[in-house]
Amino acid sequence: MVTNKTLLLLSATVGLVCASSSALSKVSAEEASKLGKNLTCMGGEMAANAANTIPAFSGKWLGAPPHVKYENHIGQHPVDPYPEDKPIFEITSKNFEKYADHLTEGQREMFRRYASFRIPVYPGRRDFRFDDKFCEVARKNALQAELIDGGPGFTGHQGTPPFPIPKQAMELLVNMTFPVFAFTEDTLRDIANVNPVGEIFWGQQRNLNLNVVTQPDEVGKPMGKIMAYAMTHTMLPIRDRGAVSSAVEPVNLAKDKRLAWNYDPGTRRVRQLPIYGYDTPLAGTSGLMTIDQDRLMNGDPGRYDWKMLGKREIYIPANTYRLHGKNVKYADLLHRNHANPDYLRYELRRVWVLEGTLKEGYRHVFGRRVLFIDEDNWQASVSDYYDSRGSLWQHAFIAHYYAFDLKGWQAGNSFYHDLSSGGYIAYNLFQERPLGPVLNAGKMSPTMFGPEALRQIGQ
Repeated sequence: MVTNKTLLLLSATVGLVCASSSALSKVSAEEASKLGKNLTCMGGEMAANAANTIPAFSGKWLGAPPHVKYENHIGQHPVDPYPEDKPIFEITSKNFEKYADHLTEGQREMFRRYASFRIPVYPGRRDFRFDDKFCEVARKNALQAELIDGGPGFTGHQGTPPFPIPKQAMELLVNMTFPVFAFTEDTLRDIANVNPVGEIFWGQQRNLNLNVVTQPDEVGKPMGKIMAYAMTHTMLPIRDRGAVSSAVEPVNLAKDKRLAWNYDPGTRRVRQLPIYGYDTPLAGTSGLMTIDQDRLMNGDPGRYDWKMLGKREIYIPANTYRLHGKNVKYADLLHRNHANPDYLRYELRRVWVLEGTLKEGYRHVFGRRVLFIDEDNWQASVSDYYDSRGSLWQHAFIAHYYAFDLKGWQAGNSFYHDLSSGGYIAYNLFQERPLGPVLNAGKMSPTMFGPEALRQIGQ
């Protein structure tokens, strides 16, 4: 098992286990006043790090920069605002020990196993900001939001992570669950199961999401009971073609259950799924991803004990525009054992570290999971997964980029590496599709989701 020798703590709050009491404290007015000054409005540190290898936050752009031609809400593929940037150096299997303090256990193991694995490190860029309306909600949440039912339930206002100045593990996890998402998303995505010898088996899905908490007329309102609605149409593999699932995501998973239904084209019947989430295999991934690995962690966190392990400076994928360009071909991108590093962009960034350990008496394929959450957008960027014996099993990451039509950060391609077999899943690919994700176009309502909508599909 790989061991983590060094943890660079940038926070005074270390090793806090999520509490089980009913309501937990808000931050003081003095602390909240740091938002927009020492901290960004979402809680990231404004200043550069001491070595100046992480730049200060500029926030000079909201939406598309002036030099980028981009049409919003139609699914245009991402356009790189930094086309002239080049890697300042590369981390390889020969020199990775030099940078070990800024790598996760999973990243270090990738270097040990694959001589071809590389991390191209680019200049850090922190040039994009959130809309002022979201900043106003974040300030209000800092003063008023509280965990309830021991978490993940919480009070507060819709639209932003509720705890921009987190004090404990469950607040981190809730922030990661409620970042500034697109309020509507329509994506035709390809899923590649790349086996250990480099052969590819394909899945394909159309995914529709309606995020209630970030709808324009809902932002700033008191938190309700429903977070989001989702529907997934499966096209590949052939054996699953025509299957459709729909789910309703509650806000407070401590009290309310996920509701999910599935339409089976063979029987033309709709049935409610008794359990949706946890380590149930994710459709279209040949059973190699679990439902709760989408976005690295989602759904009910109650099977794990969670610890907040402070902050570290880690190389993570960021500003990954080149990877998602419309000219990228899967044959060039999807190499044996891992994606082609030439298309990836890593930056040194400050991340919150969140660890979940499976509770005694509970079942899950992962005995431990460690998440690395970008301070600038509250989205999990990297995760290392361990089996029930404590051995490192998987390393996964999401390549985020700032989506101009969202005016926020979008989860793009993600890669889930099985360190035992050498295979991996490349998830949420859309480079060879005519459209990228169609974000914030609207035209969705709750009536488009749920069992009645599935029955209409079967008629």
